Amino acid sequence: MDQDAAVPLPISRSEALARRVPPHAFFLASALFHYLGPSFAVLLFDRLAPLGVAWLRIATAAACYALWRRPWRYFAALPASERRVVAALVAALGAVLALMNCCFYLAIARLPLGTVSAIEFVGPIGLAAAGMRTKRNFAALFLAAAGAFVLTDVRIAGAALLYALAFANCALFTLYIVLGHRIAARGGGIDRLGAAMLIATLVATPIGIADAAPAFTDPRLLAAGFGVGITSSVIPYVCDQLAMARLGRAHFALLLSLLPATAALVGFVVLRQVPTAAEIAGIALVAAGVVLHREAA
Repeated sequence: MDQDAAVPLPISRSEALARRVPPHAFFLASALFHYLGPSFAVLLFDRLAPLGVAWLRIATAAACYALWRRPWRYFAALPASERRVVAALVAALGAVLALMNCCFYLAIARLPLGTVSAIEFVGPIGLAAAGMRTKRNFAALFLAAAGAFVLTDVRIAGAALLYALAFANCALFTLYIVLGHRIAARGGGIDRLGAAMLIATLVATPIGIADAAPAFTDPRLLAAGFGVGITSSVIPYVCDQLAMARLGRAHFALLLSLLPATAALVGFVVLRQVPTAAEIAGIALVAAGVVLHREAA
C-alpha cells in the first residue's frame, strides 16, 4: 500500500474555507498569474541576467512560504512512517521547480514567449490524452490542442540550445503536474509546496545567485524581484494546489490549454496588444474543448 495514500490528515479552517470555492476558480486565478509574472520578469532582463531573475523568483517565493506556512512544523507533525515518503516527494518537486524556472527564463530571454509556451504544452496535452478514454474527451482534447496551436503560433527556428532548453522546460513542467498532484492528494499540500520551494532555493543558488547579486544593492530591483516571486511562484502555485486537490490530473492538464488565452488577455491589458482574428479563433477553440470535456470514469 502506498504510504502517501493513507487516511487523510485533518484539514485546517483555511483549507475548509478554500473547499467552498469552486476548483475552477483557483485554476483561473493561477492561469492569469502564470503570465503576469513572466511579463514582469521580462522587463527585468535589461538589468539582470535571466538566471538572476529566476533565482530571485524562487528565493523570494521560498521566503514567503517560510514566513506564512512554516513548513518544518508540518513535517515535525507527520508520523515517522510517512515522513520519508513525503520528504522524497518534496525534494523531487523542489529540484523540478528550480530547474524548470531556470530553463524557462533562459528560453524566454531569447525566444518568443508564445513559442516557448507552445512547446511547454506538448507534455501536458500528452498527459491529458493518456488519462482520457472516451471519444468525447479525445474530441475535446483535439479542440483544445488546436486552439493552443493557433494561439501560440509555433515557429521552429533559432539556436538548437535554446530549443533544447524550451523542451527541457516542457518535460519539467509535465513532471511538476505529476508531482504537484501527488503532493496535493492529501491534506497539507501547500505546506509541502512551501518545503519544496525551500529545496528549490538550495538547488538554484549555485546556478543563479551570482547573476542576482546586482539586486542586493538596488532596492528597486530587489522589490521588483520580490514582485515577480509573488506573482509567479506564490499566487499561481498555491492556486494550483487548491485546484489539483479537487480536479483529476487529466482534467487539470486539459485546462492548462487555457493558458494561451490568458496570455492573450494579459497582453491586451498589460502590453496593449489587441488580439488578432486568429487569436480570437484560438480562444474559442480552447473554450469549446473545455466545455465539451468530461472527466473519464
